[in-house]
This record gives sequence, C-alpha cells and structure tokens, in this order.
Amino acid sequence: MRRAFVPIAMLAGIASLLLAGNHGRMVRAAADPPAKVSISIDNFSFTPNSITVAAGTTVVWTNQDDVPHNVTNPSKEFKSPTLDTGERWEFTFKKTGTFDYYCTIHPQMTGKVIVQ
Repeated sequence: MRRAFVPIAMLAGIASLLLAGNHGRMVRAAADPPAKVSISIDNFSFTPNSITVAAGTTVVWTNQDDVPHNVTNPSKEFKSPTLDTGERWEFTFKKTGTFDYYCTIHPQMTGKVIVQ
C-alpha cells in the first residue's frame, strides 16, 4: 500500500484558505458523528460493568453468550428485547445521570452507565 505524501507547505496553504474564507475562524466541514460505546454480554456478565460517557453517546450491547439476555433499567427508561447469541441492541443516552441496568432473565447480571 502506497501512502500519499503531502508537503507541509501545501497543508499550510489549504489551512490558510479555509481560515481566510471564514474571517479567521476555524470551522469544521461537518459535525462529529455521535460516539458509540460497546458493552459485551458474555459469561453471564456485562463487560465493562460500569462505563462513563458523554451525553449523546450511544451504548451498544452485544450478546456473545450462549443463552438469551436483555438489558433493562429499573426505572424503565430503557429496555431491550431479549437478545439471542450474536444479537445487539443500542440506546442513546441524551440526559446526564447514573443509569443502573440488569438482565431480567438473570437478575444477578448488573451494570451501570454514568452519563456526564
């Protein structure tokens, strides 16, 4: 695989054109895509067990276990369907707070998402 070589002077010229067209303000061409964080369901546990994310982050749970599981918040703010092996479910956390969750099929399985 060949890598393209771009001279630093060319990059500086491109940057100055971008800045000049916006009165010296740096702007992004497009908004950053929302973040996604993965949690694995395996061996009757959620891994990682506790995560801290920014508001707007989407958390994706994937069942890698040999038995069905689900993801349920005790306050009913979110609840997945039953996930068979290989299935995934995602939820976007729009507000800040601490969100505990568990598997209603196996209540000993618990986890936590902290949204800042």
